[in-house]
Amino acid sequence: MTEQDHDADLELFRAAMRSVQPLDVEEHPDIDNPRPAPVPLQRLSDERAVLRELLLPADAVSVPDNETGEELAFLRPGLQRRVLRRLRRGHYSVAAELDLHGMTVAIAHGALTRFLIHCRRRDYRCVRIVHGKGQRSSNRGPILKGKVDRWLRQRAEVLAFCSARPIDGGTGAIYVLLQHIRPSID
Repeated sequence: MTEQDHDADLELFRAAMRSVQPLDVEEHPDIDNPRPAPVPLQRLSDERAVLRELLLPADAVSVPDNETGEELAFLRPGLQRRVLRRLRRGHYSVAAELDLHGMTVAIAHGALTRFLIHCRRRDYRCVRIVHGKGQRSSNRGPILKGKVDRWLRQRAEVLAFCSARPIDGGTGAIYVLLQHIRPSID
């Protein structure tokens, strides 16, 4: 580009800008401000779901009348029985634990929901939940045990659960196997 071409371009630019008024500096946005942090929409959605679940009446999920304090076991359809057998024998490493002792049904439900969300975010595979044996429930039997059984069956991320080995709480606790989060391929 020659100096003449440069001068001609500059003259054309000035002619095009004659009617333009400069901005007041105070009205001009500061372009050096950092970008706002991203909004974690999925996490916010999960947290709203937790709050909705907490607002459900405590008796929204019924416990079977025949709960006797025996062992609990659940295996999602389509999984091999050996998964449950390995879980029952303690072959999976327990990554986290939740103790529901002494909680009311409503508080335990919220604690369990938050715990499962926490475990999913960290991609924990196996966790232990202590629900107790219901010895303080007089003749009604274990209340939380039946509720936990029902709540876990309703959670899609729960693949299997069973009563723990005696060393880990026996029929007063359960091992829960959670679905593995597959890493996204970018």
